[in-house]
Amino acid sequence: MKHFLIAGNWKMNTTVDVAAVLAIDIVHGLSEHPMPPEVEIALFPPFTNIPIVAPLCRAAQLGLGAQNCSHEPYGAFTGEISVEMVEAIGCQYVLIGHSERRQIYRENNEWILSKIKLAVASKVTPILCIGETLDHRQTNRTWITLQDQLDVIFTVLKPEQARRVVVAYEPVWAIGTGVSATPEEAQEAHSFIRKHLDYRGVTQVGNDRTRILYGGSVNAENAEALLAQPDIDGALVGGASLKAEAFLGVCTAAARISNL
Repeated sequence: MKHFLIAGNWKMNTTVDVAAVLAIDIVHGLSEHPMPPEVEIALFPPFTNIPIVAPLCRAAQLGLGAQNCSHEPYGAFTGEISVEMVEAIGCQYVLIGHSERRQIYRENNEWILSKIKLAVASKVTPILCIGETLDHRQTNRTWITLQDQLDVIFTVLKPEQARRVVVAYEPVWAIGTGVSATPEEAQEAHSFIRKHLDYRGVTQVGNDRTRILYGGSVNAENAEALLAQPDIDGALVGGASLKAEAFLGVCTAAARISNL
């Protein structure tokens, strides 16, 4: 039986008041339709809204995550947020290497590795985001791209550190475009990732296997077909997480699949 993680990445959206209403609506919806133990829900609000969302998540036993962290542990880095700060404010997860950070803010592999190492040394679970661009897919470089992004991390981490990392596969061409990978395309990529992790010596057995999430225009309509794939262990939900009904639809799809 798979253990799903459904993560709602709010990105740079919601003010404090809007975040409170959205979190309350999600918590209320989940109270009416409780999730089975096999389905974990986590919210990733902007940093400014974590203090208002955190107590709601704790009360409802939802996970809480930060959308990013610094590659440095502390110091004179104006505007940055350290892993220690993320942990202290109550987050269990942190997104690292999201394509928007890689593409827009030019975060390189060295920085991403530094962030992962800081996270695994803390109590915060890193969610490593990887994925190919449209150009890479069209020129048959998908597997090389994914392998390179994985090897930067998993050739350096010790086995006990590597097992703490969640991987999120997000084809860049599907993020925010409304065009999702087909279930078959997503499964093919997830299978490749899982086999490569196995090659790197990361545990891939039973409930101990590394969770690999799919992200890229996930919504209530396509979630069930995606989550039904054997190597997809959850979803990193973007736009659909900004509407309680749509996000709850993804959660409900995970609950249905977990009961099969």
